[in-house]
Amino acid sequence: MTLAELLPSTGCSTGPVLEQGLWPDGTRLDGADLVIGGVPVSRLAAQFGTPCQVLDEATVRARARAFVSTLPEAEVVFAGKSLPCPEVYRWMAAEGLSLDVSSAGELALARVAGFPAARIVLHGNVKTGEDLKAALAYGVSRVVVDSFDEIAQLGSLARHGQEVMVRVTPGVDAQTHAAIATGVEDQKFGFSLASGAALEAVRRVVEQPSLRLVGVHCHIGSQVRHVAAYEEAVRRMVGLIASCGVRIEQLDLGGGFCAPYLPGEPAFDLAGFAHRVRVALSYECGVHRVPVPRLLIEPGRSIAATAGVTLYRVCAVKRSAARTFVAVDGGMSDNPRPALYGAKYAVRLVGRGGRRAPVTVVGRHCEAGDVLAQDVPLPADVHAGDLLAVPVTGAYHHALASNYNQVGRPPVVAVRDGVARPVVRRETEEDLLRRYV
Repeated sequence: MTLAELLPSTGCSTGPVLEQGLWPDGTRLDGADLVIGGVPVSRLAAQFGTPCQVLDEATVRARARAFVSTLPEAEVVFAGKSLPCPEVYRWMAAEGLSLDVSSAGELALARVAGFPAARIVLHGNVKTGEDLKAALAYGVSRVVVDSFDEIAQLGSLARHGQEVMVRVTPGVDAQTHAAIATGVEDQKFGFSLASGAALEAVRRVVEQPSLRLVGVHCHIGSQVRHVAAYEEAVRRMVGLIASCGVRIEQLDLGGGFCAPYLPGEPAFDLAGFAHRVRVALSYECGVHRVPVPRLLIEPGRSIAATAGVTLYRVCAVKRSAARTFVAVDGGMSDNPRPALYGAKYAVRLVGRGGRRAPVTVVGRHCEAGDVLAQDVPLPADVHAGDLLAVPVTGAYHHALASNYNQVGRPPVVAVRDGVARPVVRRETEEDLLRRYV
């Protein structure tokens, strides 16, 4: 069963069908308006302006619960970088998840949220001295070390017994975009398994009297669709565990579980993943005669992505013989993913229908690459003032947003049971000017 199938029925009313699997749970059409979390998006756009990132709380919580219920024996660690927001971190804490952070800044959000330090893991291929000191001061449970220099630095800073995991590059190709493939050789993350660096890292951690090795960690990439890639990671990681010569209590397989972005794309097979990884882990540990470690997984995108919808207002339409450009009031400053690695999105015009024609939705920024979606069908008479909704924008949108062209970042508005409230306010010109001296 896929992640979507594991969730309870949304009970949507009958009527025109929305693209299956792309919208928050319970999203429905009320006439030509779109209703998310019980709130019409036309009202959200009028109240909070555009661009506006809408986040359905119930969907975020339901996705988190699905991971916990499907893998009750595992520690489910929310990838905090996918949606860094204190309120979202509070939701994750309430649902029983742990949290990974990759900087002192993300840790500061966790502190504000009151997230328990015993359930926080510090990640990142580069951790500055400030990152490490902040983590130690707050008492984070585990630090995932990523270089020999980091092992030495952490060893000199830590008090006795700081728990550590070693990040390993297992040499597994997850068949994803090169910019988000992290499990293959010759890239910046982790210690190579093939070269012997991973085993040397284990030895160096064990030699540090202030550190305690508790586990090994890997992450094979993002938007991973095939469970077989995780099975191969289990096989290789258990082989390393058997070679360590010390007890390894935890195995973190990372995250990267795919989310559908376009109609027809499949959701991640969470039930299949749980079954097949359990079998692979038990079998490999039996073959190598090592105790079965506790499993950790780190979903982020697969929890947050489909909970988010971004609203834009059309500012201009340019028609030529070759194509129609629909320019909106946002762009790569709130969604750089198309420019970074060719991410594709569906787009819906809110408020009316009509005969549709393919258009290219572009942003407001001074870059030819500021394209949000190409060849998407919209009503042929799309014009300035129309409201557009782009689904599957809950993960890595707020996180990657910038101030390019000194455009303020949009708000994040949480909706639930007919109530809308900002959890991140819109950035103002005063906010931008405050940093200049």
